[in-house]
Amino acid sequence: MNEIESNKQAWSKLSEDHYRHYKKALMDGTHQLNHHIVEELGDISGKSVIHLQCNTGADTMLLAKKAGHVTGVDFVPENLYYAYRLAEDLACDNVDFIESDILSLSDIHHDKYDIVFTSEGVLGWLPDLDVWARTIRGLLKDTGFFYIFDSHPFFLAFDECKLDKQIYDIKYPYFGKCPDVDDCIGGYASETKKGVNTYFWMHTLSEIINALAGAGLYIEMFNEYTENFWDSGNMKFSEKSGMYEYDYNTDKYPMSFSLRAGIIPAK
Repeated sequence: MNEIESNKQAWSKLSEDHYRHYKKALMDGTHQLNHHIVEELGDISGKSVIHLQCNTGADTMLLAKKAGHVTGVDFVPENLYYAYRLAEDLACDNVDFIESDILSLSDIHHDKYDIVFTSEGVLGWLPDLDVWARTIRGLLKDTGFFYIFDSHPFFLAFDECKLDKQIYDIKYPYFGKCPDVDDCIGGYASETKKGVNTYFWMHTLSEIINALAGAGLYIEMFNEYTENFWDSGNMKFSEKSGMYEYDYNTDKYPMSFSLRAGIIPAK
């Protein structure tokens, strides 16, 4: 798919910047998994984890501090080059990496894991959640679970440039099927890179849940949060949670969600 290849080329422009940013943040302790992820994952000591859409491996390293072994997966070769460098920099020897588009991972990789993990800005880069969910099912041990933390689709429908003014304009159709196209990428751990085309797909909550259910998974837990994992505009960072907040948004709308799912036992 041309959109996937274009996204791959766009993300490769950020790889070195992300590596340098997160290397410093990991070494000085300022980059951590947010407190919802830590609490909801629970004790993962000794567990095998596969981290989908791992980028340059920053969160892979954080998971590796807690787990037995972590395998990161990303479709950008430059990301994995820097992920291995990051692992070497941090003397992290219980990680490895696989270069693959998530939607074709099952063609080349057949290992089973205790935990399939993905988080923070991942779903919108995937055009087909049914294939994604079947891939997750195929990676899980019978006793394992899947965990995701990501942007809430309801929040993603808003014009993010107006939320700090409490203006709730719908900019991106919640039920839209065509990807949103942008001519730049970056801005949170890198300067914005121009001259690239990126494609981002909206997925409703029902699409996410139904894809997992259709693949033979059941929902163990689903939570919604008013906090965001990135600053969408003039937000306040909370050291306690590791998340961004609007003071006015204590009960108005969700910005992120988490979900944990297990395998439906065979009858």
